[in-house]
Amino acid sequence: MKPLSIRRAFSRMLGLHALLVSVTVGLAVWLAVQGEVHELMDDSLQSSSRVLAVLLADERTLEDPALQLRLDRAADGMGESGRFAWQVVEYVGSDTVRVLAHSSAAPHDPYRAASTAGFFDAGRWRIYGSPLGHEGRMLYVAQTHAERVEAQTDIALNTGLAAVTMVLLALVWLRVVVRRELQPLQRLSARLAQHDPLDARATLGSAERAELQAVHDAVDELTARLARRVAQERAFAAHAAHALRTPLAGMDAQLAVALKTSPPELTERLQQVRQAAGRLSHVVTAILTLFRSGVDLKRQAVSLGELMRRIPVQGLEVRVAEDALPVNADPDLLAAALINLLDNAVRHGASELQVETPRPGVVRLSDNGPGVDALRWQDLRLALEGGTPATDIGLGLALADLVAQAHGGRVTLPVANRGFVVELSLAAELPKTLHQETER
Repeated sequence: MKPLSIRRAFSRMLGLHALLVSVTVGLAVWLAVQGEVHELMDDSLQSSSRVLAVLLADERTLEDPALQLRLDRAADGMGESGRFAWQVVEYVGSDTVRVLAHSSAAPHDPYRAASTAGFFDAGRWRIYGSPLGHEGRMLYVAQTHAERVEAQTDIALNTGLAAVTMVLLALVWLRVVVRRELQPLQRLSARLAQHDPLDARATLGSAERAELQAVHDAVDELTARLARRVAQERAFAAHAAHALRTPLAGMDAQLAVALKTSPPELTERLQQVRQAAGRLSHVVTAILTLFRSGVDLKRQAVSLGELMRRIPVQGLEVRVAEDALPVNADPDLLAAALINLLDNAVRHGASELQVETPRPGVVRLSDNGPGVDALRWQDLRLALEGGTPATDIGLGLALADLVAQAHGGRVTLPVANRGFVVELSLAAELPKTLHQETER
């Protein structure tokens, strides 16, 4: 599963925050403007009532249809059609109620059966009643509740849209800021990719941001410890290899003399001992080469057929595929790796071994031995992938894997139908230095 990036996580958080803020602001504005809208609408009803009262107080206006039509049109101009209305109602005694005049949107029946001054609600109308001058006459000016809801909605939407716009602008600005502030981290990653952890003098120096200084200090401290540890291991390996190579050379010389003077029945045994000493010398040489510092690999085109003829192994028939491709490798290191893998095959009961190149830069060794069980094969594969020490995978596989890593590759264990299969992959390009490749 791909990990979530900091930028994407922050953008997601800001997006949710923007949505939450917009909803919250819209709701808050809706609640806040409800009362204000009601007050403003009530004030407009009162103002309209005072204007109409001046006009409708004249008896001629109530008796002239043309003037009432003009007032009706004026009422329509105060709001959307059908949402503003007025009535002039005359109350005579306690039982007689007459509508003297009304706008087209007003009902024919009076809003109230009894004279009512001030604000009240009747059905879908918000009404303001005021005396009209003549005793018993009332002017009712009405406005629908829908007009008020629409006004409230418009204010809330406009305010919410303004809030959303501001939040989106802030979101864009914050994304730019986040991208800019993540650039030091990206530059740090690029510096770490080129950082040499085996160079005790290498340092990241001062950080671009205070929060990254702890990372710089930790990497510098780790680099110093790793460089000291690798220097100690190299010094030990080099000392051990030198200490072993001298007696091995003496053993080979003594065995050569012994072969010349020994009786025939001992010749074969002495020859086997000399071959074993020779292979051990190759291993020591390979270890010395692997751990020497700052030396370039001596890569060249290596013919597997010619290389295998130089390293015969007693008791193992080695066949090189006719279509095997040359590999770009250090011949001494590759020979040391193959010697160890061939020794492994013999020690595990193989009598035949096939060498081939399934892909350019990959050497595959397949033997006819009994192989290993599935659990052990899985342990070996995981140990190679995880860089487990040689005690878990054996010196032969460990040394072969070190040689592969020195070339920029790895040792892998493909699934085998029979026997045991090892693939030694070698990078096509030439590494800068051996110790740089072994870091990988």
